Amino acid sequence: MKINCALISVVDDDESVRESLPDLLREFGFVARAFSSAEEFLASDSVGQTKCLILDIAMPGMSGPDLQRELARRRQEIPIVFITAHSSEAIRPRLLKEGAVECLIKPFSDTALLVAINAALHVK
Repeated sequence: MKINCALISVVDDDESVRESLPDLLREFGFVARAFSSAEEFLASDSVGQTKCLILDIAMPGMSGPDLQRELARRRQEIPIVFITAHSSEAIRPRLLKEGAVECLIKPFSDTALLVAINAALHVK
């Protein structure tokens, strides 16, 4: 497997996701960092380096869609793959319309995640 130096940032308030997803991303050959909130991500030095953002939709404080809008306001063009445990037919089309690359419903397969990340890394 080739090593891809792209930084993938994971923003999710669920500790188990923050622990497991970065490990999986590293197995795929990516560099990964995890954040417990949108605010923590925005305050980090990773914003400018992140090539793909894996972002939970429903979080306390700033939600995933709120972060998406804030990044757009700051002109930070980071491809976003949303993840959510709350399946809603209404939200997915809206998120995609607002620029998300994909919206995966938990639990999703490793393959679905990798396909979404590869799509995100080739968006420009």
